[in-house]
Amino acid sequence: MNRDARPVTAMETTPTRGVVPNAPRLDTPRMQYRSRPVSVAVDPVSLVISECISITSAIQKHARSQHSSVSAILGVNPNPIHLGPPSPILRGQDRESSSNAGTDDAHEHALGNRWGLRGQRGKSMQDNPMISGFGKLRHDIAGHKDIHSFDAPSLLAPFLHVIQAKGTAAPITILALGALRKFLAYGFLCPESPRFAHAMQSLSAAVTHCQFDISDAGQVEVVLLMILNLMEDMMSGPGGDILSDESVCDMMGRGLAICSQPRFSPVLRRTAEAAMVRMCQIIFEDVKHIEIETGPDAGVLNGSAGGDEVHVHMTNADAVPVSAAKVSTEGKEGSQPESQAPAAAPAIARTGRRGDVDKSDTGAETDSDAEHPKAENDSQSVDQTDGKESLDLKPYSLPSVKELFRVLVNFLDPHDRHHTDTMRVMAMRIIHVALEVAGPFIARHPALATIAEDQLCCYLFQLVRSDNMAILQEALMVSGTLLATCRPVLKLQQELFLSYLVACLHPNVEIPREPGINPSLYSGIPQTPKLVKPAPSKTAQPASGRSTPVPVKDRQKLGLEGGARKPDARQAMVEGIGVLSRMPTFMLELFVNYDCDPDRADMCEDMIGLLSRNALPDSATWSTTSVPPLCLDALLRYIQFIAERLEDEPLTEGFPDPAMLKEQRQKKQTIIRGTAKFNEKPMAGLGYLETQGVLTDARDPVEVAQFLKSTSRLSKAVLGEFLSKRGNEAYLNAFLDQFDFAGRRVDQALRLLLESFRLPGEAPLIERIVEAFSEKYIEAAHPPEVAGSEAVYILTYAIILLNTDQHNPNMKDKRMTLEAFARNLRGTNKGENFAPDFLEAIYQSIKTNEIILPDEHDNKDAFDYAWRELLLKTESAGPLQICETNIYDADMFAATWRPVVSTLSYVFMSATDDAVFARIVTGFDECARIAAKYGNTEALDRIVYCLSHISTLASDGHYNTTLNTEVQAGDGRVMVSELAVKLGRNFRAQLATLVLFRVVTDNEGLLRDSWEHIIRIWLNLFVNSLAEPFSSPDLPLFPIPPIPLQLPSQVIDRAVRSADTGFFSAFTSYISSYAADDPPEPSEEELESTLCTVDCIKSCGIDNVFNNIALLPAAQSKHLVEAVLEQLPENNQEEVVIAVKQEGMSSPVPSGAGTTSPPLKYDPTVAFLLEFATMLAVRNNDSVEAMGKLVFDTIQAILRNPVMWHPTTVSRATFYALKTLEATYDHDFANVPYLLHSIATLPAHILGKGADLALAGLAVCVDQPGPLRSEIMTSPDFWKLLHVLATQPKTAAMVFDILERGVSGNSHAILADNYEAAVGLLNEFASSARPLSIKEDSGARQPGELTQEQKDETAVSRGCKAISILQSMTARVPQLIEQSHLESSEAWAAYWLPVFQALTRQCTNPCREVRQLAFSSLQRSLLSPDLTRNESKEWTAIFDSVLFPLIHRLLKPEVFSTDRDGMAEMRVQAASLLCKVFLQYLVLLSEMGGMLDLWLKIVDIMDRLLNSGQGDSLEEAVRENLKNVVLFMVSSGYLVPPKQDQSEAVLWTETWKRIDRFFPELRSDLALENDDAPDALPKNGVEIATDEALPQQHSNSPPEQAPNGSEEAEE
Repeated sequence: MNRDARPVTAMETTPTRGVVPNAPRLDTPRMQYRSRPVSVAVDPVSLVISECISITSAIQKHARSQHSSVSAILGVNPNPIHLGPPSPILRGQDRESSSNAGTDDAHEHALGNRWGLRGQRGKSMQDNPMISGFGKLRHDIAGHKDIHSFDAPSLLAPFLHVIQAKGTAAPITILALGALRKFLAYGFLCPESPRFAHAMQSLSAAVTHCQFDISDAGQVEVVLLMILNLMEDMMSGPGGDILSDESVCDMMGRGLAICSQPRFSPVLRRTAEAAMVRMCQIIFEDVKHIEIETGPDAGVLNGSAGGDEVHVHMTNADAVPVSAAKVSTEGKEGSQPESQAPAAAPAIARTGRRGDVDKSDTGAETDSDAEHPKAENDSQSVDQTDGKESLDLKPYSLPSVKELFRVLVNFLDPHDRHHTDTMRVMAMRIIHVALEVAGPFIARHPALATIAEDQLCCYLFQLVRSDNMAILQEALMVSGTLLATCRPVLKLQQELFLSYLVACLHPNVEIPREPGINPSLYSGIPQTPKLVKPAPSKTAQPASGRSTPVPVKDRQKLGLEGGARKPDARQAMVEGIGVLSRMPTFMLELFVNYDCDPDRADMCEDMIGLLSRNALPDSATWSTTSVPPLCLDALLRYIQFIAERLEDEPLTEGFPDPAMLKEQRQKKQTIIRGTAKFNEKPMAGLGYLETQGVLTDARDPVEVAQFLKSTSRLSKAVLGEFLSKRGNEAYLNAFLDQFDFAGRRVDQALRLLLESFRLPGEAPLIERIVEAFSEKYIEAAHPPEVAGSEAVYILTYAIILLNTDQHNPNMKDKRMTLEAFARNLRGTNKGENFAPDFLEAIYQSIKTNEIILPDEHDNKDAFDYAWRELLLKTESAGPLQICETNIYDADMFAATWRPVVSTLSYVFMSATDDAVFARIVTGFDECARIAAKYGNTEALDRIVYCLSHISTLASDGHYNTTLNTEVQAGDGRVMVSELAVKLGRNFRAQLATLVLFRVVTDNEGLLRDSWEHIIRIWLNLFVNSLAEPFSSPDLPLFPIPPIPLQLPSQVIDRAVRSADTGFFSAFTSYISSYAADDPPEPSEEELESTLCTVDCIKSCGIDNVFNNIALLPAAQSKHLVEAVLEQLPENNQEEVVIAVKQEGMSSPVPSGAGTTSPPLKYDPTVAFLLEFATMLAVRNNDSVEAMGKLVFDTIQAILRNPVMWHPTTVSRATFYALKTLEATYDHDFANVPYLLHSIATLPAHILGKGADLALAGLAVCVDQPGPLRSEIMTSPDFWKLLHVLATQPKTAAMVFDILERGVSGNSHAILADNYEAAVGLLNEFASSARPLSIKEDSGARQPGELTQEQKDETAVSRGCKAISILQSMTARVPQLIEQSHLESSEAWAAYWLPVFQALTRQCTNPCREVRQLAFSSLQRSLLSPDLTRNESKEWTAIFDSVLFPLIHRLLKPEVFSTDRDGMAEMRVQAASLLCKVFLQYLVLLSEMGGMLDLWLKIVDIMDRLLNSGQGDSLEEAVRENLKNVVLFMVSSGYLVPPKQDQSEAVLWTETWKRIDRFFPELRSDLALENDDAPDALPKNGVEIATDEALPQQHSNSPPEQAPNGSEEAEE
């Protein structure tokens, strides 16, 4: 009957008379969960009368002689009729009289038998007490409208009489029991009924003592089923909470009796077991509510248990015969024989108020019972009980619960032969339910906890060693529930249980090597658990008096080794562990309570190791196929629980300090290492423990003895040898002081001592220990039976010899007797004999219980000793700490992640099921989250390594890229490669890749060693065009082309391919590709695999990883940079990757004619690594400080040895070095001159290959004004490099751009050191703008071909800019001269002269634009006032060094022929400029002296120009310019006739001497013979002449012929 749910019927809303469906109840926690009665649709009184008539009819039917009874039918009251309602007193008297009616006939034998079954002739049926009882009930109840107001005991009395009367037929008993069930179910008996408690107690007593005739064997089990159902209804109904402890014990005893009868059918026994389970659920649930009612003071409840315990006792019924199984049949000669197996069901022995013990457990009567009836009529007990007002009706509580728990536990005793395995299974099922319902309650109350801690655990832990699977499975289930609910008080018991399971389940088998699974993936799985102790030394001698230890393989039942268990048993054990592992904090509690305790085993690590090892598929070979998934599930659940606690708030209150536990773990490891050293060399071990701080002073015997006594990790044999060694007497005495010998007999004290170490085999060593023991024993015990230490010494030796004699397997024929033992000790007690009783006690103790070292034996005594030791240590070990917190998860995960990750990796590699893949992926993800949360870089690195290996992308060997094929379809394109195809076909690898990058994303800062695997994946993806490098916007962008990759072997455009895919077309395509030796086109399957790979890589979100890396702090990204640089190959020639097509670059000329070296192969991964490292190093100042020097040194090492690397790699390294230089210049990491020299001295073919990259790097360095630009641009290697690269057309623009940035602006970098180099480079750029002949036949050009003029436009533009820059540089000349501190002559030659010479040279440039601009610039510069600012006279060199050379060059035929018209015009302009400059500085020249020579040179130059043969334009210009100069000189008084100034006679004479030679008419034109001729000249004669001197047309006369030659040859 469900106590928690209320049945609802259709008639519930209209209750009938007398029925109160919602009866008020006490609002207590204990009552709230009880169900309400079922509402009925008939009149309750009528229903009761119907039941009375039914039973009365059945009684008449089963009577031997049928008689009618009017009272039985009409319900006539047999008592006298009273007029008026009787008083309550009379009612009570009537009840008493009616209850005593039966006692008057007590002298009659078997009264119930005669009237109930075998009615005797001579009496009427109405005299039958049962019939009369029903008649009275009908009479009394007929006048009541509300059944709840009727007296409850009176309502039950006739029914209880029926079920208690001996000899009642089974069908009648069945009817009575059914009626009682109805009364309870319909609420006819409820708390509002008068004397409800008395009725429930009477009903309980009657049901538990039900007696009936079993003539019909088929009805026996029906009656018992009805009894079970009625008891269950009573416990679960409204009156169950008021039953007494005695009633509860009686009912549970009756149920256990039925469960334990092997002769009953399995259906009945299982039904009885189910009823017991239900009643136990109710009882233990009630006890929890009792605890709530009593409040936090548990002492009240515990006190009640102790006070009432004497009245409640359930004993084993071994001595009580069970008669229920005897089935007799009247009229037959024989009966069925009894079962040979004795019944061991518990019966009720009630002491105190009830002193009788029932003879029958089931209440069924046999023939013998009928022939010899009891003198006492049990049928009257109910009414007698009801009439007593002193009856104690206290509800049941802890006493009955304790007694029930004790009896159930006693069933489990494996050494009790009265209990069968079936009974143990039944008891364990009931105990299991009790623990499920009230396990924490049991643990909280000492009365129950003591039973659980000692007997229950002791029996269960022995039953789990059973080979009976039913016993084993139930024992494991109960043990798991017991530990799950009561573990706070079972700390050491749990350790023993789990240690046994670990020892049983952890195989000592190496993990098999599977093809395709790298052993490094599962290297973290332990091969053996830590708790397994080594086998005892085979050299140990049995001379100590103890029998030889049994082999390890025979010690399975002791619990120290698991031994070989059957596969089903292993699976059951794994399932038991699974039950425990489903508790979220189970593993955490193991870690805190055991792994962090120096005296306990590492249970958490061993448990994880066990699950990891058994989760591998090979464990199914020694267990079952269910074990691997079960272990894997438990392992994943462990990780899941940690992951679920990640976001919880850390709770620290009430929990040990994690730092303290961590320190204890370290101390524990130290002790383990120290004890291992002690087991090899004791003194070395003690010294190690002293150095590690475990021992303060290894020479202190007391401290050492305390340590040796407290630890269990020492070898018992080594300890015995150490204590007995000569010189260690102080340690021995201190060790003996650790034992309490007071009050112990000498054999008991010796047993206590020898259980702690093994006696050595040598007699002198044994003697030393025995002697010390004798003295310590006498001092502590002072036994009256022993005279002194000498007597103890002799007696101890005798006990050792007796122990050997009694238990040595080699001495089976003759054992020492008590008399012989006493005879050997005659007169050794100081001349007296030992007391015979004393010696006999010692003898019997040794004979029955061997003195053993428990670790080396396998018997009940050894287990009992181990259990006693465990119980003794329980108090000192303390309770188990429940850990509902996450503050220890970090340390626990750090201690256990290795086997977890290894197992996940192994299973991932071997699994084939999608569900397994999903669980493994989740496990990896959760492990990564945990590691990231707690900063466990080592675990994260391991996870990344395993996933990288599984993905197959981190392989050291490079994939073949020679057959890479690009497939295009519209705007989309994909590269089909070996890697892409293999990855697309491998679902496991794709999944691992996805998980890998999900793990890496957002955890980049925690990775350390695993970067190398990720980098290898990046490289493989990059080389095969599957991933774009450095796709983060937060990384610096370099102004250089992308890293070149190998060109695809072929490009297939499917969009333009013909739709004809017939056989002929395919055959033709195949033949053509075969003939051309082309690689085959990729198949559809290969293309599909490639597309799968592309989708997989896109889903990985590699861009997010780069984005996160770009934002990493410098300290974290340094690990990545170090890993990147470590991937660079040491010797590039040893590794052949791919070759890149060299476009526009000729192969380098070999240095020797007869020797050739193999061409270097280009590896794009090197450039990838260098560029990535450079990007990370130059991000910001912190990155530069952290890794700038490392990156720069690595790149510079490549530049120092360029011949070992491919030119493409070296050229890109050049840029990376310069970029790093630009970022690290302020940190003095780089030597600028050394770097520039390394670049400038690169081989020509390498420098030519990477000229654009080198210049891009230089441009970065000189882009902004500053010290770096100044230092670079003052380096000779810089200008050397620019001069070399400026000659190449593809790099000239970049060189000029660098030059322009350096010399332009306010903060240009042109200094004295680089002035000449800059001028020279500008001059080269101006010279490079040469005119190119135009093709006459323009129609002959090919389509798309450019003319030479068009190709030269950029050079002309650069040339013009160069001229402009040169002219602008003249403004800085005075400043440079001032800063140079040179002498005037040197300064002018160093700064003015180079510019003038460059401009002069460009005035003859074949390019007209450059030439005109150069001439204009020259003219402005020569006429600039800055030229003569200094007092020095060096400026006069402008004629000899500038103007004269210019005109001389213009007069050369080869120069003139480059552009006849332009050069003719330039001659005119040069002549005019010469005259202008002369006139400009005429005054200064006249003052300086030397004007005569200069003037004469000018006249000679004009003579040459006039006679150059150019034509009229030049002649006219020369004449006019010369005429103007002479006129100006004459008018200014510089050129006067001798008659006017004799001092100027030479000038006059020489001037006209030369002029008259080529321009004789000039004198006449100027009329210089007349004195007034100058005055007659027009005032504006000079200006007119100058204007007229401009050329008007080109001369058609041929120029002067001269030998052909270049300008360089002329110079």
